[in-house]
Amino acid sequence: MRGKIVILGLLASFLPGFASGEEPKPLADGEILRGNFTQERVLQGFDAPLRSTGTFVLAPGKGLIWQTEKPFAVVTLMTEDGLAQQSNGTTTLNVPASRAPIMAGLYDMLTGALAGDLTAMDKDFVVERSDVGAKWHLVLKPRNGTPSAAMPVIGIEVSGQSFVEQVVIEKQGGDTDRLVFNDQERAAG
Repeated sequence: MRGKIVILGLLASFLPGFASGEEPKPLADGEILRGNFTQERVLQGFDAPLRSTGTFVLAPGKGLIWQTEKPFAVVTLMTEDGLAQQSNGTTTLNVPASRAPIMAGLYDMLTGALAGDLTAMDKDFVVERSDVGAKWHLVLKPRNGTPSAAMPVIGIEVSGQSFVEQVVIEKQGGDTDRLVFNDQERAAG
């Protein structure tokens, strides 16, 4: 379940940038997106948020590399074949898509969002958008109105300008993840 929330956050965080009033602008063929992230996880029962920092590289059609550098070095790779994590050169998690069909659906949502297809999220979420100047803001709420065991998310808020700058994921029980992205750039793959 935790992996699904992380992947959902990744999905939301890699929506391509929009200009005010325009449709999403996907990465072009052969382009990659790279940048830095800071994640703050507020968990009930903890006095302070858990904070991690790192980098990411997204290559449409190939996969996503999410590299946490602090407080612990962990590399997460997501492709259409599944999800894998490594720490200190040792694989700590390997979930093939064949063992977790939900992975294929989440990967499809990610690639759909990269293709500028917000309808890829319409199956699970109601998406509301607002614009203030050049900044945009999306609010995603579960389509069925209530979180489920398969999707324990109350809501997701995504905001930015040229790129996604912040994602806030509110979960059942009061836990919240806040991801801030910076130093993002498109590059040839």
